[in-house]
Amino acid sequence: MFYVLSSSDFLTQLLAEGKNFIGQIALGNNFSLRHREDANVDASELKLYEYPEAAREIARYDEKGNYRPLKTAPSLCRGWLLQLQNIEEMALALEFFYPAALTLYGAWFQKKLEITSLRETLDRQTGMYRVTQKLSDEQATALIQKNCQEGCLRKILWPVTADQEAGPLIVRENEIPLLCREACNLLVAAARKVVKQEK
Repeated sequence: MFYVLSSSDFLTQLLAEGKNFIGQIALGNNFSLRHREDANVDASELKLYEYPEAAREIARYDEKGNYRPLKTAPSLCRGWLLQLQNIEEMALALEFFYPAALTLYGAWFQKKLEITSLRETLDRQTGMYRVTQKLSDEQATALIQKNCQEGCLRKILWPVTADQEAGPLIVRENEIPLLCREACNLLVAAARKVVKQEK
């Protein structure tokens, strides 16, 4: 039976299986991380960092210097190389880049990941966000297309309503997927704007 002891153990297994990409990051077997579009760029041309906490700095702003509120937005800047000492530092850096990514994939891998439908998420909203419960299925579909499928690298596992089947997870052979188990606060805020505009 498969059991994830820690994020670093799980990452070790994934790398051994040839999974060397996660989101916009390429993972090296020498404990290095870099932007996947810089995979073939000579290391001397990249800005070198040698501690996992540097991932926070790298992930904070996009190429234009704009703050990135969503860590899984496809706007990670290029031009850096994170050269670390061991698998534990590598797993920690990934936690800064993509919070809980390895934990969520590990839970899904063991068939223990709980999925929450969009309706369930909206039904528990209170105060100024209670209005999101009036979002129509058609509005929800358009919202997901614009905010999730175009603006986020996570793979949606949740359906719109609880009686719908969750979509299948299609993963490339060399990729560690970024999973989305329920709608995030940014989508809920966007849903509120859509409903308020209809009034």
